[in-house]
Amino acid sequence: MSVIRDERHKKDLILRLKRVEGQLRGIQGMIEAGAECEQVTQQLSAARRALDKAFFGVLACAIQAVPEKGAGAKPGADERVQQAAALLAKFG
Repeated sequence: MSVIRDERHKKDLILRLKRVEGQLRGIQGMIEAGAECEQVTQQLSAARRALDKAFFGVLACAIQAVPEKGAGAKPGADERVQQAAALLAKFG
């Protein structure tokens, strides 16, 4: 199992999750105050996208944790894994 070792990545992830936490608290407040359903759904959608982005960032981290190059490693495989992880993190 892989662990998030990159301190910058870890810090960015924690900050993103704290923002999502704040969004969710705001949504709770909106519901309690009787906000319109459309406004609540907009905020829920934004929070979900932010959480999805965090998810894909962690998934990219797991993908990047490939085994060390050995006798069975294919040339260029590590680079392709890095590219796939970057795309997942960016567009996921």
